Amino acid sequence: QVQLVESGGGLVQPGGSLRLSCVASRIIFSIYTMGWYRQAPGKQRELVARITSEGNTNYADSVKGRFTISRDNAKNTVLLQMNSLKLEDTAVYYCNAWKITGEYWGQGTQVTVSS
Repeated sequence: QVQLVESGGGLVQPGGSLRLSCVASRIIFSIYTMGWYRQAPGKQRELVARITSEGNTNYADSVKGRFTISRDNAKNTVLLQMNSLKLEDTAVYYCNAWKITGEYWGQGTQVTVSS
């Protein structure tokens, strides 16, 4: 059974940083597009950032210049470095593995930005 396990969430003050990690198992990690999504209370889940198997990245406009997605295929891991965090970044962050035949989701990790 495919597993995506996120970690690294927590409580941080505005302007602070967090690094999220997602480790995948039982998939051929290198062929998947990996993404981070988030869902705030009362809002729809939205794409934050994704990275293709070739290493191409794209970001939501709201996080450009603050967040960086990266992957380590040798470790089946995708990272999301989040800097200059804002109150509106508060959400549950989900890891996603996608290819044209299907996708998988992690259970999510809570990120709370609060003073």
